[in-house]
Amino acid sequence: RKFYYITLLRDPVSRYLSEWRHVQRGATWKTSLHMCDGRTPTPEELPSCYEGTDWSGCTLQEFMDCPYNLANNRQVRMLADLSLVGCYNMSFIPENKRAQILLESAKKNLKDMAFFGLTEFQRKTQYLFERTFNLKFIRPFMQYNSTRAGGVEVDNNTIRRIEELNDLDMQLYDYAKDLFQQRYQYKRQLERMEQRIKNREERLLHRSNEALPKEETEEQGRLPTEDYMSHIIEKW
Repeated sequence: RKFYYITLLRDPVSRYLSEWRHVQRGATWKTSLHMCDGRTPTPEELPSCYEGTDWSGCTLQEFMDCPYNLANNRQVRMLADLSLVGCYNMSFIPENKRAQILLESAKKNLKDMAFFGLTEFQRKTQYLFERTFNLKFIRPFMQYNSTRAGGVEVDNNTIRRIEELNDLDMQLYDYAKDLFQQRYQYKRQLERMEQRIKNREERLLHRSNEALPKEETEEQGRLPTEDYMSHIIEKW
C-alpha cells in the first residue's frame, strides 16, 4: 500500500487556548503512550502537571506555569522525529540544540507530506485537498472564526507569554503559511494552464468540424445501429 500523510495546522495561540479550555473541562491524554524508539517515557522524563484524575478547573496561569505541559509546542513535537533528540530525555542534548533539531525535523516532515491544510484558511485548504487527490467534497468548507479559543479574552502580556511558550510552533506556523501559499498558487496556475489548453483544444475541434464536408459531418454524428450496440454489450 501507498500511504499519504496529511495534517492540519492551526494558529499556535488559538490552538493553545483551545487546548487549555479542553483540559479545563476535564480532558486528559492518559491513554497516550508517547511511544518513542520502542519505549514509553519514564515518570521522571515526563512528569504530570497535576495530581488526581484530571486537571479540570485549572486557570490559564496554572496551565502556562507547568514546565512539563505537552501543550507547549505541541505541533512541532507531533510532527518531528523525537528519536533525533533522545525522545523525552531532556538531558540527551542541550536545550537550544534540541529545539533547533525538532523544528527542522518538523519542517521537513511537513514539506514531505502529500497535503496539509491550515484551519484559518478553510476554503483554500479544501481547494488544495481536492486538487491534490482529485476528489470533490459534496459541500464547501465553512470558515468558523467563532471558536472556544476565540471566546477567551486575554491581554497582550498573556498573548506574548503564550507565544514565548510556543516559539517553535510560531516559527513552524510561519513556515507552513508560506509553503501553503506556494502550493496554493502553484495549483491555481496549473488549473489556469489546464483550462487554457482545454479551451484551445475545443476551439481547434470546433474549427475542424466546421471545415469538414456536410456529408462527412453528418456521418460522424450518426448514432450506432442497434446491432452494433448489441455487439458491444455482448463483447463486454
